[in-house]
Amino acid sequence: MMTIRQALRWGRQQLAGDSPTPELDARLLLQQVLGVSHAYLLAHDDELLTAVQQQLYDEYLQRAAQKEPIPYIIGHAPFFGLEFAVTPDVLIPRPETEQLVELAIAWARSRGVVQVVDVGTGSGCIAVSLAVHLPLAQITAVDVSAAALHIAQQNARRHAPNRIQFCLGSLLSPLSHPVDLIAANLPYISDPEWTELDDGVKLHEPATALRGGADGLTIIAQLLHQAVTQINPNGLILLEIGWQQGRAAQALAQAILPQAHVQVLPDLAGHDRVVHIALPAG
Repeated sequence: MMTIRQALRWGRQQLAGDSPTPELDARLLLQQVLGVSHAYLLAHDDELLTAVQQQLYDEYLQRAAQKEPIPYIIGHAPFFGLEFAVTPDVLIPRPETEQLVELAIAWARSRGVVQVVDVGTGSGCIAVSLAVHLPLAQITAVDVSAAALHIAQQNARRHAPNRIQFCLGSLLSPLSHPVDLIAANLPYISDPEWTELDDGVKLHEPATALRGGADGLTIIAQLLHQAVTQINPNGLILLEIGWQQGRAAQALAQAILPQAHVQVLPDLAGHDRVVHIALPAG
């Protein structure tokens, strides 16, 4: 039998050639197997694993070595200070998307009751985070995938019960009312980029949540065309984009919404990340 300390070393060795963060991955997998915190692992590193625990840990390590993302193996991922359930039916929340949430909160906080829609909600990480931080906002979350909505509803029940209306459908089509804020992390991977994606993403995460057509902007364009009649005066649209899409996305938004003020905002790495589209007052 292995101790916790030996298991962590073994896991790190097993993942060394397959993961950029083998130490972190080994720890997260072992925490899941044992149902304990990081602090527990440190304080009890001489504790022995049972045979069942060791077998499960080995199975998890084998899955991780085959490029299956750690959040899918353990069933959850962090985002904006919360833990979100994830399955292969939804995209794994990324830290880059937190910038979009921060911008939405900053804009909406002083406006009281606002109508918000999270388009392509996936795990619900954007909608739920907004619900937690904007208690007056009326939030709708839309997704074309029933399986994704099921996960999003599960996360909403945990973190923001009875705060979000969920709708099955494409983009803004399920909405029966205009909105003040549209937030969306839509598929934006272009066809050429898709062929170069890491296997962990391409083989395990849902392609429908990633692939955005020839230039990556096909679905974003569809949303912007619908937004012309669905966004209120003085409203805001926030769109996550790929790091090479800033100029094209800005031109697209300006062409479809010529009265709007369109900016492309960089992420912490200096890459284009969010298209900020502010509508005039009227």
